[in-house]
Amino acid sequence: MATWLYRIGEAAARRAWAVILTWVLIVAGVAGAYTAFHGKLSNTFTMPGTQTQQLSDELAQRFPSANRGSGQIILTTGDGTALTEEQKQAFSAALSALPSEVPSVDAVTDPFTTTSKLAEAKTQLDEAHAKIDAAPSQIEDGKKQLNAATSQLEGGMKQIADNEKKLDDSQEQITAGRKQLDDAQKQLDDAQAQLKDGYAQAEAAGSPAAMMEQLNTQQAQLTEQQNALNQQRDTLAESQKQVDAGRAEIASKKDELAEGKKKLDEQRNQLQKTENDLPAQREQLERQQKLYDFTSGYRMVSEDQSTAIATVSFKKKIYEVPSAELQKVMSDIESANLHGATVQFDANLSESAIGGGSHTGEVAGMAIAFIVLMVMLGTLVAAGLPILMSLVGVVVGVLGTLSLSSVVEMSSTAYTLGLMLGLAVGIDYSLFILNRYRTNLLDGMPKVQAIALANGTSGNAVIFAASTVIIALVALNVTGIPFLGVMGNAAAFCVVVAALIAVTLTPAVLSLAGTKIMSKKLWASIDTPQKIAERRVQDAERTEKPNGWLRLVLARPLLTLVVGTLALLAVAAPMSQMRLGLPDASNYPSDSAAYKSYALVKDKFGEGMSAPLVAVAHTPANMSEEQAQQAQIDIASAVKERGGANVQAVVPGGMTDDRTLMIFQVIPAHSASSVETEELVHELRAVTVPVQGSEVSLGIAGQTSGNIDVSEVLAQKLPLYLGVVMGLSFLVLILVFRSIMVPLVASVGFLFSVLASFGAVVSIYQLGFMSSLFGVDHPGPVLSFLPTLLIGILFGLAMDYQMFLVTGMREAYVHGKDAATAIVSGYNHAVRVVVAAAIIMISVFGGFIFADSTMIRPMGFGLAFGVLVDAFIVRMTLTPAIMALLGDKAWWMPKWLDRLTPNMDVEGAALSEKMSENIQHERESAAADSGGKLGSE
Repeated sequence: MATWLYRIGEAAARRAWAVILTWVLIVAGVAGAYTAFHGKLSNTFTMPGTQTQQLSDELAQRFPSANRGSGQIILTTGDGTALTEEQKQAFSAALSALPSEVPSVDAVTDPFTTTSKLAEAKTQLDEAHAKIDAAPSQIEDGKKQLNAATSQLEGGMKQIADNEKKLDDSQEQITAGRKQLDDAQKQLDDAQAQLKDGYAQAEAAGSPAAMMEQLNTQQAQLTEQQNALNQQRDTLAESQKQVDAGRAEIASKKDELAEGKKKLDEQRNQLQKTENDLPAQREQLERQQKLYDFTSGYRMVSEDQSTAIATVSFKKKIYEVPSAELQKVMSDIESANLHGATVQFDANLSESAIGGGSHTGEVAGMAIAFIVLMVMLGTLVAAGLPILMSLVGVVVGVLGTLSLSSVVEMSSTAYTLGLMLGLAVGIDYSLFILNRYRTNLLDGMPKVQAIALANGTSGNAVIFAASTVIIALVALNVTGIPFLGVMGNAAAFCVVVAALIAVTLTPAVLSLAGTKIMSKKLWASIDTPQKIAERRVQDAERTEKPNGWLRLVLARPLLTLVVGTLALLAVAAPMSQMRLGLPDASNYPSDSAAYKSYALVKDKFGEGMSAPLVAVAHTPANMSEEQAQQAQIDIASAVKERGGANVQAVVPGGMTDDRTLMIFQVIPAHSASSVETEELVHELRAVTVPVQGSEVSLGIAGQTSGNIDVSEVLAQKLPLYLGVVMGLSFLVLILVFRSIMVPLVASVGFLFSVLASFGAVVSIYQLGFMSSLFGVDHPGPVLSFLPTLLIGILFGLAMDYQMFLVTGMREAYVHGKDAATAIVSGYNHAVRVVVAAAIIMISVFGGFIFADSTMIRPMGFGLAFGVLVDAFIVRMTLTPAIMALLGDKAWWMPKWLDRLTPNMDVEGAALSEKMSENIQHERESAAADSGGKLGSE
């Protein structure tokens, strides 16, 4: 590897412009790829296999509206006065325009419309209660009225019966009269016949006058009797008409009474049905009342009427909505004339729409790095070269990573981590090669050879150091957590690019830098062979003499070890209280839009309104509507009872058409990142409710529960990952140092560095110790994936410092120096560049402590503090102390293991010795040639 890198360095030095042009084309290529293929980044972290993700996938299929992104817009007067109708109407008008103005907006929930509908629902329920309560007395009054009507009907029937009897009596009399008239008529007809016979006899007798007179008298009597009979018959006919009319009237009244009876029967049946249905109606009303009562803790307009919350629902998840459209939502509302009212936006809208943000901290870190390089290297060119290399590296690494963001779900943290690491290792890797190049020049080597040898020695160490970092980062994939794997891969890619630039572009630029790589004073110290020789002697003497800090460490190694260990344990102690989580709006800086909206909602509605949970219940099939309503009540009641004071409200959110899946919106009483909300999620997941003979368990989904699930899984994976990294570090260091104790010391030292870093992060970002100094306005749980990332990254960096410091000690020991002298020689050989590299790392990482993102801040601090502890305490203090106490035992290794272990010439010592021999031979040959010429003359 060293020889191969030597050739690469030599080729790059001789063909510098070709190498530079190649990297220019690479930069242009990744910039074009980024422009063409970059996608939207996410600040939401999901994890396959968790309950939240499983329910989220199911809701996406069966209840899509419950699985889309949303954001809150808060309208307020700002001074506590009630919103005016004018302000309400203006806000409602601006909201209603959003679906037509912004393509991704699916719907808008108007707080005033919703509040009005809730008020109408309450009025309807109150009216229904009044009707139900009045129904029993109304039923009794109805029964009384029906009984009275029945009595009237029976009286009418009796009267009809009496009238019918009278008519029957009249009919009998008429019939008897008719019979009498018929008998009288017969007698009269018989008399008329006799009279007719009398007339006939009279005519036969010659009509005697006396007989005719008698007959005429009899005829007059009969006529009079006939007239009387006719008059009686007319009277009977009139009576018959009256009887018939009476019967017709009675028949009509009978029909009326029958119709009345039918109506009374119907009314009686209806009244009975109403009375029978009353318990069911009362139960139905009670169910509706209970469902309504569950919303009592859910308000969209504050009690003082000064603030209102509108919800904007999108057609896709919030991180899939283009930033421009989120910005459009906010700008449209802000530009509306709200007549003195103001609006604020929750984190989903304000943070998702934010672009790159301010990079003041990163610039400050780079400025400090430049100052350190200036102090160490002495020229602007030398100081600027590592920074230039790191910038090229992050451009390629970050843009290359972001080019894949359209096909790989990627968080903004992933590329920021790559940016952070790319800057830090990019400077350090180039610095290591630059420093070795300057050393080679000071040793009298020609420029190209000095560059090639620096690339073959320090470049080899850079490749090995980069490999350890890359392995640790790629190993994040073994956790089985996709977003963490993406972070590791993105950061590893940036480290790969930094290493490639260090061993290709750095040699090319060094060859063009010429004499500007060192100060004139330094060049003057090696302008003759004699000065070079004197410098070598001075360096050798200086290397074997302990100075400064090392002298203090070696003077009292045991005391140093005890004090250093106790100090690290004290710093690490708060780690026992570490609680993992993901930041929510309650942890944002006080001046951020997200926190301002959160604080306003907390003050007016309760902090849980910013962190709703989605409860999901799978219910039995074939339930009726009434059974489904009762199931909703039973489940919501169980949630309220189990959650207790931690639940502000439970709002039934609907069900599928087949009533087999129900969702509920649960408003916690505390923020998303609080201990109480975390406990609430666990409590609700333990809820079981009997529904139609089946035990229905409750599932919890939503962003809040998703964050809790992610944190718990990461906490479970952390010991495994730490064990893998510790084991890996031990094995790698055995290969490098061919020792048992040195790798053991290095691995344990790494563990102490990590624990101290954890403790410091917990102290500041969770417990609030000196939080104001680091801009932590609202301490909260530690970023859930931070410990895992710290382990991976600090492992790689710790191995860098261990290798650069201790490999020199090993080389000195192998070449015959005693253990004590070897410690001093190796330490002095590398300490200057390690100190500079560590300070640069701390500066770059520290620049992210005041980043805009609340996720990046603790990450920057953890890495900066971890490097500080590992480089200055573990590697430069405790490691020399322990090795001084161990003496020769530090380098002990079983013979069988020594035979099996391959020789890992990390710093290219063999190549360096070979080149030194070649240079010495060339010098001797040159001296001999010069002496021969002088003799011949």
